[in-house]
Amino acid sequence: MNAFPARGLIAVDKMGGKVLFLDPDSYATTLVLDDFERNPHELFIAHERATAYIPIFGNGVHGRNPKPGHVLSVVDLVSRKHTGDIDLSPYIAPHGLHRAPDGLLYVTCENSGAVAIVDIAAQKVVGAIETGSTNSHRMALSADGLRLFTENEEDASISVLDIKTRKLVKQIATPHQLAGIAASPDGKWLVAVSDNEPVIFLIDASTHEPVRTIPLQDVPKAAQIARFSPDGEILLVTSVQSGTATLLDASFTHLVTLDVGRQPMDGIFRNGRIFVACQGNGSVHVIDVAKRQVERSFAAGTGCETLGFF
Repeated sequence: MNAFPARGLIAVDKMGGKVLFLDPDSYATTLVLDDFERNPHELFIAHERATAYIPIFGNGVHGRNPKPGHVLSVVDLVSRKHTGDIDLSPYIAPHGLHRAPDGLLYVTCENSGAVAIVDIAAQKVVGAIETGSTNSHRMALSADGLRLFTENEEDASISVLDIKTRKLVKQIATPHQLAGIAASPDGKWLVAVSDNEPVIFLIDASTHEPVRTIPLQDVPKAAQIARFSPDGEILLVTSVQSGTATLLDASFTHLVTLDVGRQPMDGIFRNGRIFVACQGNGSVHVIDVAKRQVERSFAAGTGCETLGFF
């Protein structure tokens, strides 16, 4: 699980409106960048460029974002400075982001009902794909890198986008409103997270047909974010309302739910551990995957949404 040597750890402190640098071994905060428009949310790291890209979603949250942002902030991981911003206009409220094999960065811009396409070398928008929804918040990339899937929250649907043609292929109806989405590394499955009940929907990635509804044992309220390990052996599902992190195996039949910090959001996998950012109390909880238990926690800002080693 991501065994490359780490020079650092970067975290997006959504609640504090900052970006943090932490020591990758002690997890102590070593530097705070506080020159961003409000508010930074997600994170993409281009390791070969030693650069991080952070969407500025706006001064609110999904569904309550009165001043949506329109830039992608650029952070140099060598100098550890905020070196500039990529203007995504006319697209606004950027959030989920993935880089496809074509080298371009794809960014959901939910208020615009589109995924903006960004050339990070040229630092400019080079196109867009309409999603058919102004509730497209999070996004997954297919294992072959040919399609994007946006979860359209209150619309209770998933938009399937063709990267080559830059077209909306179809929308998959889901039983509930959604809060998260993930695509399995083996290309077989989409996982959609219900925003109504503590369940996830397993969808065949090739036929786009729902296959199973999986209850999240010991999770009292609906979950939010889903994330596969790079090898596909573990699926992490966090519940911001319940303060839990659920680990499922590759068969989706064996699961363990752990209590973590308040309002857990995204998680990352590294060296047999999962780091879960908890925005409600400024903590990151570290899960030992083999033991299926919380190993430790550490403080990180006011409340981080996501983080990444580099």
